[in-house]
Formats: sequence, structure tokens, C-alpha cells
Amino acid sequence: VELTSPSSTTLLGDILATAINKTIFAAGNDDLRPVMSGVFFQFSPENLTFVATDAHKLVKYQRTDVRASQVAEFIMPKKPLTLLKGILAGSESDVLIEYNESNAKFSFEDTELICRLIDGKYPNYEAVIPKENPNKLTIARNQFLSSVRRVSIFSNKTTHQIRLKIAGAELNISAEDIDYSNKAEERLTCSYQGDDMQIGFNSRFLTEMLNNLSSDEVSLEMSLPNRAGILTPSDGLDEGEYVTMLVMPVMLNS
Repeated sequence: VELTSPSSTTLLGDILATAINKTIFAAGNDDLRPVMSGVFFQFSPENLTFVATDAHKLVKYQRTDVRASQVAEFIMPKKPLTLLKGILAGSESDVLIEYNESNAKFSFEDTELICRLIDGKYPNYEAVIPKENPNKLTIARNQFLSSVRRVSIFSNKTTHQIRLKIAGAELNISAEDIDYSNKAEERLTCSYQGDDMQIGFNSRFLTEMLNNLSSDEVSLEMSLPNRAGILTPSDGLDEGEYVTMLVMPVMLNS
């Protein structure tokens, strides 16, 4: 099947699989906002960018080592991406991506996959990524993840709210479920530059994001308790590979 007047880009199968893997979990499941239920592909002569968000969390995966000849953007539905992710993980073959206004076609080895694109305009995600984040926390990812997991057992079952309290080189993670008078608190050492602060997050989103990263260390950059936190891996990325994760805070009941 040929697409009518398509544009095209070629990239390594494994890179595409990684891009899908790093973003797809953050896409929404809301039928009322179909544009956010897919992954946004943004191609340019400078880089390839893949974005997914459900308005609570956002992931932007970027490669500057792979480029497209011209600017293009489209929204891919989850189902075909899940298939591609499964087939292409670890693949050394090149994938040819062809796309026009309504469809995309992925060709590699002896396989062709064609799908309809999600119709609509993707939200301006750059506008939600805070630029000034003076408070920066750096911590071992596994330690942070395990702690968030343990503490979250005691959080409210509806909000999953946990509180991060950072002072000096100490991170205090706590949760409280007033309905059942459950409470948990853990202290971790971290490296921190910035003002002492408290911020609340939904532990499910934080866990999902930390789980999806593979770095030894992560950094969490914040400005104010009501602004999004930016989570990035501190190591383990290829040259030209960038991952930015955004997590919206939840308001703390003092």
C-alpha cells in the first residue's frame, strides 16, 4: 500500500523502540481528548522529538543524533506503537517512516505497518515545561524509587499523595492517610542546591517515571510547590539522547 505524497525519515529500529518505550506510558487514556491518547512525533533537521502527556505527567524524548530532512509533526495512536515497540526492541535494522496528513507507514525488513494518525492539534507542551528551576535535588534512582514505593503504601488511596520535604542534604518522604490514621516517613540523604521546600506529588506518577528510567542517579528540578517538577536521568544516556519528564504537583493540605 502506498501513501499519497508522503514525507519520510529513516532511523534505527532500536532507537524507535526506545523512543516509544520512554514515552508511551505517559500518554492519556481519555477518549474526550484523543490527541493526548497518542504519542506526538516531531521531526526537524535539528532533531527528532517524541512527546506524551496525560496532563498530570509529561515525557519528552529527544534525539539530536537522528534528523529529518524537513519539519513534520503527527500524532501516533498507542496500539500500533505497542506493536512496533515489541518487534523493534534491540533491532539493528533501519525503519523507514513515511507519513502524510492522515496516515503513517513503517517499513523494515519484510514488514510494513500502516496506521491512521490521530486527528487534531497537539497541545503546546513546551509552554508547560518550567524554564527557571532554582531548586535541584540529585539522588540515587533506586533508593528514591524504593522509598517512594514503601511510603506510598500509607498514602491516601484516592490522591496517592506523598510529601517531599527537602532541607540541606536531607530528603524527607512522608505520607499520611487521615481516614485510617496511617502514617509513614523516611529520610534519605541527597545532594541538593536551593531553598528548603516542601512539595506534594502523586506517588503513582512518580513511581511510573522512576521505573521507566534506567540511570543510576536522577535529578528533580523544582521552582515552587505549585509548579511542575522536572525529572531527568543524570547518567546512562547515549550521546545526543535527552529525556525530560515532567510531574505535576498535588496541593499539600498543610
